[in-house]
Amino acid sequence: MKKFALFFLTFLAVSLTGKSQNLPRPEYPRPQLERAEWMNLNGSWTCQFDNEKSGQEKDFRNSKGFETTITVPFCPESKLSGLAHTDFIEQMWYHRTIAIPGNWSGRSILLHFGAVDYECEAFINGVSAGRHWGGTSSFAFDITKLVTPGKTHDLVLMVRDDTRSGLQPGGKQSGDYASSGCMYTRTTGIWQTVWMEPVSFYGIEQIHIVPDVDDSLFFVTGTFFRSAPGMKVSVSLLDKGKIIRTVQSDVMQDVTLTLNIPEPHLWSPDDPFLYDLLLQVTDPHGQVIDEVKSYAGLRKISWEDNRIYLNNKPLYLRFVLDQGFYPEGIWTAPSDEALKKDILLSMQAGFNGARLHQKVFEERFHYWADKLGYLTSAESSSWGMETNNPESARNYLPEWEEIVVRDRNHPSIILWTPFNETWDRGDDGRQHDRFVSDVYYTTKRLDPTRPCHDVSGGYHVKTDIWSYHNYQQDPEKFRARLKPDTVSGAFLPPTLNPKRETIYGGQPYFLDEYGGIKWIPGAAYSEKSWGYGDAPKTLDEFYTRLEALTDVILSYDYIIGYCYTQLTDIEQEQNGIYNYDRTPKFDMERIRKIFSRIPEKK
Repeated sequence: MKKFALFFLTFLAVSLTGKSQNLPRPEYPRPQLERAEWMNLNGSWTCQFDNEKSGQEKDFRNSKGFETTITVPFCPESKLSGLAHTDFIEQMWYHRTIAIPGNWSGRSILLHFGAVDYECEAFINGVSAGRHWGGTSSFAFDITKLVTPGKTHDLVLMVRDDTRSGLQPGGKQSGDYASSGCMYTRTTGIWQTVWMEPVSFYGIEQIHIVPDVDDSLFFVTGTFFRSAPGMKVSVSLLDKGKIIRTVQSDVMQDVTLTLNIPEPHLWSPDDPFLYDLLLQVTDPHGQVIDEVKSYAGLRKISWEDNRIYLNNKPLYLRFVLDQGFYPEGIWTAPSDEALKKDILLSMQAGFNGARLHQKVFEERFHYWADKLGYLTSAESSSWGMETNNPESARNYLPEWEEIVVRDRNHPSIILWTPFNETWDRGDDGRQHDRFVSDVYYTTKRLDPTRPCHDVSGGYHVKTDIWSYHNYQQDPEKFRARLKPDTVSGAFLPPTLNPKRETIYGGQPYFLDEYGGIKWIPGAAYSEKSWGYGDAPKTLDEFYTRLEALTDVILSYDYIIGYCYTQLTDIEQEQNGIYNYDRTPKFDMERIRKIFSRIPEKK
């Protein structure tokens, strides 16, 4: 217990020095693997657009600073970056100096990026520190051999982002100059926190936490940067600050430690209880050389027949589509509090979770979902690439693996959704079907504890969850559209690819897009503002339609939940429950009553 208290005192002493500098997004960016020592590199950088792609020839890697100032971690398209440059940026460069503390000597020094869209290469004093592909996953470069503790160095980051190539995931980033329809302002370059930390050469690289509700266990698997004879790793489980179990093992790659939990306390939306974890690595003399803090929720997601269960009890999904856009920050929330607020707004509207749509949300969002008891379906930003192109598959797979590995410890995530409405074109689906199937099996290999929903909205190739999208605005036509057939017991629409979509096998059936009712309470965001179908003429008509559409879904026993489009307006798409600035559009008590109901039989 003393060691745990000492960790917190050290963590506060070190991390608060970064906060005192009034940096944007000062909070610790990786809440499931916290170390006491770290340095936040957000704030003022310089940058240079390089659409001519001549920066290499101009020796930008050796830059001592560019003319334009930008505020990191906000993308150059955003107002919070100070630039608000919304035209295409196919290549750009960043610069800042980094001062390495003298007491970081004798340890590895890691340079972390929360996310950089899309491809990047980092240079320290002109020497390459590493390259990364993937616009939404987190990564780090080991810069130990390139820096000297006690000295200052030039950090340059080169970024490439070809949104229009058709070869990289981009989500809802517009492929046209202007936003339109359901496509919005682009994100280029750094859009999550940049930070450094010193780590023991023999420190913990990552952990994988698997809860076992039925046997009251946590399985904690660790991987390490290096291992050596005589080293030990221990994991302590804490309940409200009190150590209730500690296990120890020799350090070896992928070693799994089993924690038996006395008087187990389950995690659920009604009671989002989290255990704390403290992991330590000791050398042969018993000296602690690495210490990290984490947490875990004891919960179980299972699916059988046509139902989904949380902790062995039937679960009804009352989800909302959340695309994670912000008026001032685009893909980046202006503050940690804004991430938390979005979850609270959704819960206040009656939802018990969200489909995180066409964007990989940052770790701090998942942290708040864990803390608040908010269920989510985690999705990639798959739009923007052709799924029948092998190069697209090559770009997508490593990024998706990084996403699953980074986020699989979060109890709030109950479903993986790699793709949305793929609708391949050409080659009779040979590449598309193989690609989707490969991603399904990759996901299950990395995390067999959750269902994998291959393609939201179809068509399905290999999936644990069956989904359907329907934006019919007339409740009676909607009812007829969802009427189950007598053979499958579910509604199976005519598919675009009847010869290739897999046969429905009785999976849980999720209506994961409906509604999208347009309502503009004041001035339209743009001349192109839109929603699905004809907008109601009065507020009463809006409430009546919303309630009737939702009642239709609740009336069908084969449907295990819904996802309403959407949580907030986004630019010209004005069909949110809230305005783009998060102010309410409706009587939220009336909205809450509609979305908080569940079917009587479920």
